[in-house]
Amino acid sequence: MVMFQSSLKPGVTATVSHTVRNDDLATVFGSGDVAVLATPRALAWCEQATVAAIAPYLEPGSTSVGLRVNLDHVAPSPIRTEVTAQATVEKIDGRRVTFGVQLTDMAGHVVATGRVVRVSVDLERFLARADDTGQVPAVRP
Repeated sequence: MVMFQSSLKPGVTATVSHTVRNDDLATVFGSGDVAVLATPRALAWCEQATVAAIAPYLEPGSTSVGLRVNLDHVAPSPIRTEVTAQATVEKIDGRRVTFGVQLTDMAGHVVATGRVVRVSVDLERFLARADDTGQVPAVRP
């Protein structure tokens, strides 16, 4: 069951911009001991761009969830650095959408680059699969 409008095509893009703050640092996330942008936060911003890219194309009652991530965090970004995450649809395969993602700083230097795969799900059905502990079962692509 495809849950995207037919107008979703490769090449669709979205960007989100953020300024690195104290709560975005690796030292806060526990992902390192250097006071620079944490890889988990860089990934979250890249995923935020993927969500923004496909949100207008989702059919009513559906949403998308992350399925796979491959991210190379190649340069440090100190506090107060403005970064922009861009997501570009590369491939659509049924319910799966593969994105190329890139995070760049205000000077245009690449901070992170990679691929993110999201899958569309029926929101009500997905939430109904949650067990009584509130845990949502794994997505079946």
